[in-house]
Amino acid sequence: MKISYNWLKQFIQIDWDSKKTGELLTDLGLEVEGVEKFESVKGGLKGIVVGHVLSCEKHTNADKLNVTTVDIGSGTPLQIVCGAKNVAVGQKVPVATIGTTLYTADGEAWKIKKGKIRGEESHGMICAEDELGLGTSHDGIMVLENDLAPGTPCAEIFDIEEDEVFEIGLTPNRADAMSHFGVARDLKAGLKQKEISKELITPSTSHFNINDRSLKIDVDVINTALAPRYCGVTLSNLIIQPSPTWLKNRLKAIGITPKNNVVDATNYVLHELGQPLHAFDAAKIKGNKIVVQTLPKGTKFVTLDGVERTLHEDDLMICDTEKPLCLAGVFGGLSSGVTEETTSIFLESAYFNPVSIRKSAKRHALNTDASFRFERGIDIENVEYSLKRAALLIKEIAGGEITSDIIDLYPNKTSNFEVFLGFEKINKLIGQEISQDTIKSILTSLDIKVKNVTEAGMGLEVPSYRVDVQRQVDVIEEILRVYGYNNIAFSEKLNASVSTTAATEDHKIQSTIGNVLAAKGYYEILTNSLTNPDYSKLLGSEEDENKSIEIINPLSGDLSVLRRASLFSALETASYNINRKRANLKLFEFGKTYHAKDGKRIEPKYLSILLSGDSIQDSWTNKAVTTNFFELKSIVKTILIRLGLNNLKSEPTTSTLFSEGLSFTYQKNNLVSFGLIKKSILKKFDIKQDILYADFNWDVILKQLKNAPILFKEIPKYPEVKRDFALLLDEKSTYRELFNLAYGAERKFLKDITLFDVYEGKNLPEGKKSYAVSFTLQDDKSTLTEKQIEKIMSKLQTTYETQLGASLR
Repeated sequence: MKISYNWLKQFIQIDWDSKKTGELLTDLGLEVEGVEKFESVKGGLKGIVVGHVLSCEKHTNADKLNVTTVDIGSGTPLQIVCGAKNVAVGQKVPVATIGTTLYTADGEAWKIKKGKIRGEESHGMICAEDELGLGTSHDGIMVLENDLAPGTPCAEIFDIEEDEVFEIGLTPNRADAMSHFGVARDLKAGLKQKEISKELITPSTSHFNINDRSLKIDVDVINTALAPRYCGVTLSNLIIQPSPTWLKNRLKAIGITPKNNVVDATNYVLHELGQPLHAFDAAKIKGNKIVVQTLPKGTKFVTLDGVERTLHEDDLMICDTEKPLCLAGVFGGLSSGVTEETTSIFLESAYFNPVSIRKSAKRHALNTDASFRFERGIDIENVEYSLKRAALLIKEIAGGEITSDIIDLYPNKTSNFEVFLGFEKINKLIGQEISQDTIKSILTSLDIKVKNVTEAGMGLEVPSYRVDVQRQVDVIEEILRVYGYNNIAFSEKLNASVSTTAATEDHKIQSTIGNVLAAKGYYEILTNSLTNPDYSKLLGSEEDENKSIEIINPLSGDLSVLRRASLFSALETASYNINRKRANLKLFEFGKTYHAKDGKRIEPKYLSILLSGDSIQDSWTNKAVTTNFFELKSIVKTILIRLGLNNLKSEPTTSTLFSEGLSFTYQKNNLVSFGLIKKSILKKFDIKQDILYADFNWDVILKQLKNAPILFKEIPKYPEVKRDFALLLDEKSTYRELFNLAYGAERKFLKDITLFDVYEGKNLPEGKKSYAVSFTLQDDKSTLTEKQIEKIMSKLQTTYETQLGASLR
């Protein structure tokens, strides 16, 4: 937010420099992020003097140029080559002397230098008004008043205003300081604490009078919940023209481009008092009636920027009897604005529901000075006063008369908020005792009335413009910021309590596993919980019992539900990186998914891991090695073993997200599912390389860690034996079928089954694929003989051949 120092001084007369004032504002909580200098004419006309044209002759080598001699009061006339048609002997003109810096309309600087033009020396420049920044005309040089003395600095002739502008980083809670008057009010309280008493000068509206009642505009507020207060008045016989220089300078200083006197007046009062206003062309209000209401969903409305917008059923609109005129508190309509032909206006000043304005502004991607203030909460008691102030200002600079009574629809008047402030609470929160007299003085300077005082504390009444002061702690914060944080002494004693937490606390476990993964080259990601509703279709039947949780007011259709699976957020991240030539990925994330089930909402936690690309990149010493399933399996087991979950059971995953995968269970609880993501899912994200993914059920893991007993199991005395099969199978066969058939054929000695290769491609019969499977055999009581091993493997081969039609490759 920009605050003009000159403008601020209109409300509080202070002779401090901007640096000192900025420091006090920062101490008061209005952090000054910078101070910029403003000049109504860039450069301040430095180096520009009045010149008297003594002679003017045609250039001998150029028909369109003149060679002049000009007296600038230095004793020796200057020769200046000038191309303007209107230059003549006897004129008083502005002359830019050698070394003067001028500025283009775009702000680009260029310096006047001595030079030769077609053989003739030129020692300066006679300027047009656009070259000086005094106007837009370039038809010829600027001719000044004839009684001016040569050499007079032009900065003394023209009204050049210099100002300093504070850039204040306003926090959302400080709605009371969204104006020059609000900042001055805070500044007054800060000065009083430094024992400097200054009166706050407020614009007077005592001379507000109704000239006649010739133009009446009726107002009907249908939705009073969204518009608790609505005021309006008409003005007629106006002359729309550019604003006076002083007003344009005020607006330019804070970065607002002047438009015309009526619109500029409403903008001026907005930044002066913090009350947004809107002027409607009264001739364009059909039926001479304003209706404040919501319209049906889908209604079309063209705003001032020429964009046609589709209205939501909750958008509050200012309408006449036939059509919408304005998106209330946000943006005006194209068909009702003030133009050069406007002669009468209906001037609106209102209080709109902050939540409603916030939603409408976000819904239509509009951020205006008006919506900025309405959505933070303006002063409802300031509405009528601001209307009078604006009406008088418009009457002053645009002529005309006030031609109606003020309409003020305020059915449910609000009362100031009351709060009790306990002395013990003040001392406890601040950490040191502040005298009651100082507290009363600070509260009084902030317009907070002390209604009664007891031994325990004070009963207070908070003014309506302090919408953020509703609790006892809010009042204490106000006392502290005016008293000064720098005035609070540090305690000589530091107290601290050491908290004890269990080793299985979630944040500790996450930190441990995060460090393990980071040490192995994985990068942690943090993705948005909001996601695309279409992703639910990719889950298939996996979560049919769960429903998505929809956002009531989504920012966009692509972010309208909470995620039900961790995979799709990770795939979005992978796609983003792959499209930017970062194809080798090792990612992990801790997060939550969100589900609606049986009328309840649940938020299970997860740890996800994504692997893709090459684990070893191609170089002159090594060939590239593509990341494979076993690298993922290795990191999954590393995590579980690091957590102390050792007795794991492996089985094919039931998840429909994987084309091939495994699950690890512990005491019949599924801890993790991992494997190769289906090509059909990757296609939706435009990913052409394989993605390996692991999804840990983090809540289950934490529960197991808390309840897991410490178990001891004797190390087997007899060796295990491994045998492999390379099987040619029908492409519809699954690893789960292999897994179940193996354990069905051999339960006693079969300890583990591992799928270590899958091949689909050339040199295989059509409709076939190849699985490489490893079997681990072990007898706890003796060493297996070769005959026993061959018998078991023969049994497994026969089972696969008869049940699946498999054959050994």
